[in-house]
Amino acid sequence: MAGCCDYVGKYEHPRHVSPTANHLDAIAAVEIALADYQAMFGHPLVDECSVDLQSREILPVLTLVTDIGGPFRAFRFETFILQHAELRHVRTRVKSLDQNGSRERGFGCLKYERLYLQPIDYVLDLVRHAEEYRVDYNTIRPHEAIAWNTPLEIHLGLGSPTIPTVEPAKILQASWHGTMRCWPERATY
Repeated sequence: MAGCCDYVGKYEHPRHVSPTANHLDAIAAVEIALADYQAMFGHPLVDECSVDLQSREILPVLTLVTDIGGPFRAFRFETFILQHAELRHVRTRVKSLDQNGSRERGFGCLKYERLYLQPIDYVLDLVRHAEEYRVDYNTIRPHEAIAWNTPLEIHLGLGSPTIPTVEPAKILQASWHGTMRCWPERATY
């Protein structure tokens, strides 16, 4: 399973699911994220790029941070990045897991909050669980790290990652591991 997320807004793009973990899967995950952006905003990400007037080069608007795994060092992956002027690729340093912590946390939450709760026997069930979690994570669940907004609100520019758009917290009963959770009540305008 390979996926991309927005570092600031925590928005999770749709994931690529495959039994392999190679450069083709990495390329597919980035292509899916770029297609998701285009579907959401009505134009490709490259349209957001500005041009350096002196060199006439297109300046990238998105930095893709990956670990140093083989898929991201592959010639074909690097060639794919070079063919997309809107992307700049940065690999984390060796033994520096904290540099890509947001992505690691995203997959950790998926596993512990959805996938490890019950046995999953079929890959299609895995895909369904992962997509249900992604939709819930992006649209319903408020995040403390982005001022109790949802990632979709931040991604669409409907909220700020530092200014809450919710009313005072209300204790709601949630069925998350049988505990009580405090979720802010969603503001309606």
